[in-house]
Amino acid sequence: MPRVVSGKCRGTVLEAPKGDATRPTTDKVKEAIFSSIQMRVPGSAFLDVFSGTGQMAIEALSRGAESAVLIDQAGKSQQVINKNLEKTHLKDQARPIKMNYTEALKLLGKKNETFDIIFMDPPYAMAETAAKTVAELITEYKLLNEGGMFIVESDADADISDIVTNMTCLKSCKYGSTLVTFFLESETMCE
Repeated sequence: MPRVVSGKCRGTVLEAPKGDATRPTTDKVKEAIFSSIQMRVPGSAFLDVFSGTGQMAIEALSRGAESAVLIDQAGKSQQVINKNLEKTHLKDQARPIKMNYTEALKLLGKKNETFDIIFMDPPYAMAETAAKTVAELITEYKLLNEGGMFIVESDADADISDIVTNMTCLKSCKYGSTLVTFFLESETMCE
């Protein structure tokens, strides 16, 4: 079961859908991601694409993010997300959206919504395609605030840094079978 690693909800055990339809980010990977972005989180607007359990957005809110939008089209995931937001008392700061990720991003863009951090953890089999699509929609609809960060979790064998060509890769980090790639609108090269 996933849990909140740090912040005001630290230690809260979160619900997860039964079965293998979702693959929650491990605590080790989650801690590594948030250690890398810890200075960006307080006061931020956080977007969690392929939200699953909602744990990444909940972690961000627990660590001081101002608001979060959680996108997942699966009905079971939405039920779990709502339970986890109730359990952590973060429902007022979060907005779950039950919709296909491309349609949800277009909707947010048409409403001129922007984010400081956009995180996505798609099913690994579609990670490369989804990362390219999301990155293009971020640019097209100007979803990322200036200096914002786009983070992609994928299988360690995926080369997301070559797929996302409209942003600059800051770094890629492997954690066992997981790869996390961080993108910025900057001149920094991928390590």
